[in-house]
Amino acid sequence: LIILGGIKRIAAVTEKLGPLMAIIYVIGALSVIVMNYENIIPSFISIFADVFTGSSAAGGFLGASIAYAFNRGVNRGLFSNEAGQGSAPIAHAAAKAEHPVSEGMVAILEPFIDTIIICSITGLTLLSSGVWNEKHQNDFSFSDMMIMVGEVNRDVHGTALYEYFNGSEIGLDVVPISEFTGTLLVEEGIIKSDATVLHARSIAEEVLIHKGDQLYSGSLEIKDGRLEDPKGMTFSGKSLVHSAPLTAIAFNKGLFGDYGQYIVAIGLLLFAFSTAISWSYYGGRSVTYLFGVKYVNYYRIIYVIGFFLAAIIDTTIVWTFAGIAIALMTLPNLLGIFLLRKDMKDSIADYKNHVESVFQTKI
Repeated sequence: LIILGGIKRIAAVTEKLGPLMAIIYVIGALSVIVMNYENIIPSFISIFADVFTGSSAAGGFLGASIAYAFNRGVNRGLFSNEAGQGSAPIAHAAAKAEHPVSEGMVAILEPFIDTIIICSITGLTLLSSGVWNEKHQNDFSFSDMMIMVGEVNRDVHGTALYEYFNGSEIGLDVVPISEFTGTLLVEEGIIKSDATVLHARSIAEEVLIHKGDQLYSGSLEIKDGRLEDPKGMTFSGKSLVHSAPLTAIAFNKGLFGDYGQYIVAIGLLLFAFSTAISWSYYGGRSVTYLFGVKYVNYYRIIYVIGFFLAAIIDTTIVWTFAGIAIALMTLPNLLGIFLLRKDMKDSIADYKNHVESVFQTKI
């Protein structure tokens, strides 16, 4: 109903959800940081020590190159703050402002609050809590899982695993690893073949395989480390986790104890909801421009259906698609900004003159 109501209803809802979401989330994050205050300085040291070298293996984490960290960071950062994508200006263009530059000043605050404050606090929360390199019980994502030949051991295969995960060619001087291809034998949910499961850049432990609600017994066909027919199958066990589940675990280390995960759940719900209704408006304006107003409601219906599909699709696939879509938006928008640079410069100069005339002072 909010999406169908258009920009006025969307604005009325998001202006309340945004601050509420930020306040709840920041309180929860600060509670974790305060409870783990002794790890604050080591966390900052870790951030600056690894910024140009990548992260070495620690705990269950098998390490990451600077290229991998940069790729993931930029990917999530762009998705988070929408900087340079040209989406936020669609909403700001509908605002009633005295001058376009004044509205631009408001827009600048968005990536600052989102990235510099919220994301930085989240990173510090994950590091100070220590959960980022610990293994936790979870259901494995097939797109983030690989099955390797034999028993893979971090002490023996650590270098090979690091090179494998970071896309480097495995050197001749290290103990090699290879992806499993063939039939994987399973009995009462336990893998009986000589194989090791890797998940989320870690060696999975206590792996159990279910089909539906029952422990699986039988054989599974694996090709190049991937399950050929994952339908109905679930792999679970202890491994590293990432994204929202990791943040939820970290929030349990704060003042609110096990209730901390609900802060993440509430924050995620509010963030997802406000993002969903905002982006529906962006798409609606694009459809209006391309096809006309009469097609907007059809677009909105398809848009809402898309959320039900996203809820049952592997999140890794969703993130990959989002990254591609963001790149396709950002590149032409940056070109447009470059071509309009002189117009922007003139607008800023005009705004400066306007402010000086109002306040009777030089700036």
